[in-house]
Amino acid sequence: MKRVSILGSTGSIGKQTLDVVANAPERFEVVGLAAGASVEKMAEQVRRFRPGLVAMGNAQAAEDLRTALRASADGQDLPRIEVGSEGLLAVATEPVDMVVSALVGAVGLAPTLAAIAAGSDIALANKEAMVTAGALVNRALAKHQVTLLPVDSEHSAIFQALAGQRHEDIHKLILTASGGPFRTWSAERIAEASVEQALNHPNWDMGPKITIDSATLMNKGLELIEARWLFDVSPKQLEVVVHPQSIIHSMVEFCDGSVLAQLGLPDMRVPIAVALAHPQRIPLDNPRMNLAEIGQLDFEAPDGKRFPAVDLALSALASCEAAPAVLNAANEIAVAEFLEGKIPFPRIVALCSEVLDAFHRQPPVEKLHELADVLEADAWARRAARERV
Repeated sequence: MKRVSILGSTGSIGKQTLDVVANAPERFEVVGLAAGASVEKMAEQVRRFRPGLVAMGNAQAAEDLRTALRASADGQDLPRIEVGSEGLLAVATEPVDMVVSALVGAVGLAPTLAAIAAGSDIALANKEAMVTAGALVNRALAKHQVTLLPVDSEHSAIFQALAGQRHEDIHKLILTASGGPFRTWSAERIAEASVEQALNHPNWDMGPKITIDSATLMNKGLELIEARWLFDVSPKQLEVVVHPQSIIHSMVEFCDGSVLAQLGLPDMRVPIAVALAHPQRIPLDNPRMNLAEIGQLDFEAPDGKRFPAVDLALSALASCEAAPAVLNAANEIAVAEFLEGKIPFPRIVALCSEVLDAFHRQPPVEKLHELADVLEADAWARRAARERV
């Protein structure tokens, strides 16, 4: 039985991870859960999966969780409940076989590094850890001899396509993008897009931040950066193609021109299960793909004029080690401001571009020698973004 902890258990990926666990209770034991302030969801998860350790984002949420669990204990022992960043680290370092890093944003970096140092394998859904500090994460993985398995559908697809292949035979990694809700919209219409429209993703069930990143295509830019570090390829070996059906989740082109792709209906439980059960596979009760019913798969190049985020991410990747951390931090601020109705949709990527320009003129840090360097670049970018809002 594999012992598992989940960072971000009440978010979209965290909940779907627990769906996979519940589907194979003989294979997995939930040891630790960490979340922000979703007390009701966490209480339900604790009652069902009975972890020994839980972390909440603040003291009030922790106390509310204790109260809720005491009220329905029915003789069940209460878990140890920790608080804040220390609580996250406690769950991340609890002895387990695998830590699922499903936090959203740069907040996931420190606990992911802590989990690696503790010797746990990582199922990584927190793309920002690799975006902001890919070189640091890879050095930690090598030092502690830990395996990292990608959970993003695109990177899981590449991981599966590369099984049994030689790294030196890779010619190109092709990440697919749904195109988001505004794929067919004009630039003028996109400029007037509301928060509700941006959150209406056509294919995937994700949290608000990731859904907005999909609408701007920033998610694809960040995924290119992540792929560079996950699979040790150069930026020139990375490509994005828009595929609105989201049936092909990504492809690998090899030196002989052959292309391997991983296909499936849009369902995050599949890449989650691939990571949790690796090197085995486990049965899932998902709807099955019928290619005859699908009938047609479409592809198009991303429009860099309407969606400049992909090119912006590639420019950050080609710049210096700290630039992707700056881009990620600026994007987190910009998305939060848009979700609160403070800036229009096109301003998200424009703000990121302005912050990167300012960084290039006078970078506070360029090389990432340690976690403190990442945090310095992140903090600088957040201040620069807020000043420009």
